[in-house]
Amino acid sequence: MQFDDDANLDTSEVQDVRGSRIPGGRATVGGGIVGVIALVLGLLFGVGPEQLGLSSGGDGPVATSSSAAQVNRRCRTGSDANTREDCRIVAVVNSVQDFWRAEYARRGARYGDAPTVLFTQRVATACGTASSAVGPFYCPGDRRVYLDLGFFEELRTTFGATGGPFAQAYVVAHEYGHHVQNAMGTLARAQNGRTGANSGAVRVELQADCYAGVWARHAVTTPDDRTGRPLLTRLTDDDIRDGLDAAAAVGDDRIQERFQGRVTPETWTHGSAAQRRQWFSTGYTTGDLARCDTFR
Repeated sequence: MQFDDDANLDTSEVQDVRGSRIPGGRATVGGGIVGVIALVLGLLFGVGPEQLGLSSGGDGPVATSSSAAQVNRRCRTGSDANTREDCRIVAVVNSVQDFWRAEYARRGARYGDAPTVLFTQRVATACGTASSAVGPFYCPGDRRVYLDLGFFEELRTTFGATGGPFAQAYVVAHEYGHHVQNAMGTLARAQNGRTGANSGAVRVELQADCYAGVWARHAVTTPDDRTGRPLLTRLTDDDIRDGLDAAAAVGDDRIQERFQGRVTPETWTHGSAAQRRQWFSTGYTTGDLARCDTFR
């Protein structure tokens, strides 16, 4: 996975509140085993604290520390994205949103940008105050993606994924799939509280995987809004394998077997490892959003 060294990154699309304190806030989930339980409940992707019943209120990210906004100082070019993890996230966000802006424009519509918020330990959102234990999530209330970079180490060490830069990109692209679903009204189909292999919750998550695959197919040809050249210049078969491996590692069956020793499909909210791999692959091999209809 390689970005254009000379490309200029748009850090306005990433809000960095790492190292900040939240006045009056409280962490919704503690660390240690409690955090692991929260991850199992949330199954990592697409779940805001409000959906877990863990919210304590909040209107959005709050920064009160001078150590925040590191990306504004350090992430200037594609070269920075090729050498720094936080800058890589900036570049992925830029690339994903470049794709969705172009796709919406092709359809005669306007894409509404959504920033990614980098935080540590806890963050206040319109969906409530969340701790890092919730994992990456999209909050429809403020239309932001929330991410603690420490999650990527958890993805590798706790959930057994091989990791790698594109595994991280897959996570980000999946969350932006939820942003698109929110704009289309699809996300609401996961809010009825039902679970199971054929539930709306599972279909929403699998569609977000498919959308991530579609972005990956077009990423190296989508022109950057700032330069007119693709921001992502190389994506290899090994990168795609890392993405597929990450998708499988957070399948409901894999997580349940790892943490509770048995698989209970009636409680699934995100789909099996095989389903997640399948739908990311469908998006990547076809590059066609129309093939991502997981509700049909």
